[in-house]
Amino acid sequence: MSTLPGADRPRDGAGEPDSGGTAGLHALLDGLPFGDDDIVVAAQSGDLSLGELRSRAASLAVSLREAGVRPGQLVGNLVHPGPSSLVVMFATWAADAVYLPINARLTTAEISAWITETPVALVIGSAADLAASGLAGGAVEYDHASAAALIRVPADAAAAAYDGDVALMLRTSGTTGRPKAVLLRHSGTLEALDASIRKLRGPAPGAPRARRFNLIPVSLALWAGVFNTLFAFRAGFAVVLLDTFTPAGFAAAVAKYALRSVVLAPAMIAMVSDAEDVTDLGPLRLVRSITAPLSPEVARRFHQRFGVFVLNSYGQTELGGEVVGWTAADVREFGERKLGAAGRAYDGIDLQVRGEDGRTRPAGEPGEIYVRSPFRMHGYAVAGGATGPGEEAGEDRCVDGYLRTGDVGRVDHDGFLWVQGRVSDMINRGGLKIHPDEVEEALREHPRVSDAGVAGVPDRRLGEVPHAWVVTAGDVAAAELEAWCRERVAPYKVPVAFTRVPVLPRSDIGKLLRRDLVRGLAPGAGG
Repeated sequence: MSTLPGADRPRDGAGEPDSGGTAGLHALLDGLPFGDDDIVVAAQSGDLSLGELRSRAASLAVSLREAGVRPGQLVGNLVHPGPSSLVVMFATWAADAVYLPINARLTTAEISAWITETPVALVIGSAADLAASGLAGGAVEYDHASAAALIRVPADAAAAAYDGDVALMLRTSGTTGRPKAVLLRHSGTLEALDASIRKLRGPAPGAPRARRFNLIPVSLALWAGVFNTLFAFRAGFAVVLLDTFTPAGFAAAVAKYALRSVVLAPAMIAMVSDAEDVTDLGPLRLVRSITAPLSPEVARRFHQRFGVFVLNSYGQTELGGEVVGWTAADVREFGERKLGAAGRAYDGIDLQVRGEDGRTRPAGEPGEIYVRSPFRMHGYAVAGGATGPGEEAGEDRCVDGYLRTGDVGRVDHDGFLWVQGRVSDMINRGGLKIHPDEVEEALREHPRVSDAGVAGVPDRRLGEVPHAWVVTAGDVAAAELEAWCRERVAPYKVPVAFTRVPVLPRSDIGKLLRRDLVRGLAPGAGG
């Protein structure tokens, strides 16, 4: 067994590395303010009490060690809907290993590419998922109903290991390119959780007076699902897993568990807003938008229909979680005046907006968002080794201790961050820069446009020009949409053509896949 390069590098703000296991994220199970018989994970596919979660994780950890998993080695989990994936996650940490969630819905080629790039000691999954994955090498078959574990192939003893503070390997969303493998630390993740709790409810984490539930509406194969589950446990909450998201199922969960605040992806907020079979969301008061930029128009529509305030937020996998958000005091003071803003930076976060020359932009002026965070990633993992924090071969992501996010935004005079899109999504129309998000928002304001996507397409004279794809209720003439845009954005920002589509391509976390829009554009389409 070897230790990957970069393991000895210091980590800003991390202090001494944890040994993993009970000294790290696994200890969250010891801090829950519940009895062994209390339900801590509720799901459509079954519930788990605290005692069951602890005992199943401990038992599976024994199986992992018996299979030959060594401290610091990578254990992949073919994520199965329901509570059992949390068992696998905590068992991995109890075995002092590094957890890699893998979406079982990926193709065999995609899963194989992941494993080739960052070799695992073994993979855990159901018999069906392991068979479908087609993977060779170390494997533990796990029965999600009975919690029985069967060692099918011993762990790969030659698989590299990471240092003891590395807790997770996660893949970026891949919205603008090939997903990267990000390494996150036990210590940094705990700092991120505590920073989020301080921002939302007070100076320090602690148990609530009565048992409360935190809704997890996204897959546990995603960082958003993992982070919000860990957030709940750190704050002393139980969790509710929505194995499959539907507006009616969401409304039923809100009522059953008396949820007053939840997190939802923007696409989910739009689905609930448009659902005819959802008429009431009591006692819900607050929704925090996660995973992707939230359209102010979608937030307004949700608020007008249900009387629930919707807050944006901002973070990246590389940053270890959310770094910008709202407080209750912000809501009281600014309310709908700042609707659409991501919020203000958390304590300990240094946020800057810089121009192309690298200089900090004045308040209100857009540029690339730079963030210095004490709980950012340990680095990227690549085949044959691991880079340091924010570094990757051929890509300079870390500048003067700040992570270049690749996002465009502005910070107003009150310190609120407004995210305007990705640097890579910006359209250069003959030297004039266009942020697609701004044009999309203008289109969504049209009464018969429910969703819109804008991307640059090649143009012989100008290099590229904006093209719009719209989801509409009934036919809407291109001329009408063009006139609508001309009243709301500068002439050079108006799309040259409009293509009507039934739905826009989005990732599992709701991010618009602009490259898929352009790829599917037939010659002469639009208009």
